Amino acid sequence: MLQGNFSGFSLEVGTDEAGRGCLAGPVVAAAVILPKNFSHPFLNDSKQISEKKRDELRPFIENHALTFGVSFVWQQEVDDINVLQASITGMHRAIDALKITPEFIIVDGNKFRNYKKIPHKTIVKGDAKFQSIAAASVLAKTYRDEYMAKIHQEYPMYNWQKNKGYPTKAHRNAIREFGATKYHRKTFKLLPEQLKLKL
Repeated sequence: MLQGNFSGFSLEVGTDEAGRGCLAGPVVAAAVILPKNFSHPFLNDSKQISEKKRDELRPFIENHALTFGVSFVWQQEVDDINVLQASITGMHRAIDALKITPEFIIVDGNKFRNYKKIPHKTIVKGDAKFQSIAAASVLAKTYRDEYMAKIHQEYPMYNWQKNKGYPTKAHRNAIREFGATKYHRKTFKLLPEQLKLKL
């Protein structure tokens, strides 16, 4: 059972990201402030629920949240600043996009940088513990999946519509056959046998 609130502040924002482990595409982060009485029967960590349920949840979250923000950190920036910094930067930008300033921030994971002067708490597996982080995980995942399906049209041979840029065997075989695209992260080990990627 997900908890509604960690800090006791009514304007508590939950934040999470999607796409850290991918070989291609952006890291997408979201931040959500939910009202006190929010509930939905199948809200959970986005990895625990089906794509169909995530797609149903997204408009419900957007319509019922007090405010939400979503941000994309593109693959070039992921390469420039590293994936951990990209995740934290994305979460900061998602909080920047909120229409209401939060009083407290709860973060999925164990790493974060201070955001302005707002207190925060990192929570390992927070997306399976707190509603606002779970809601942020659903928004981050659905926005990212939608984008990967869009760029799949441009490069269908990598099957991003299905693998979303994660390092599946089929994705790696496509990289082996067709090489890397502008959407691939150049600092990631795209193929296990490559020590250095020549692009």
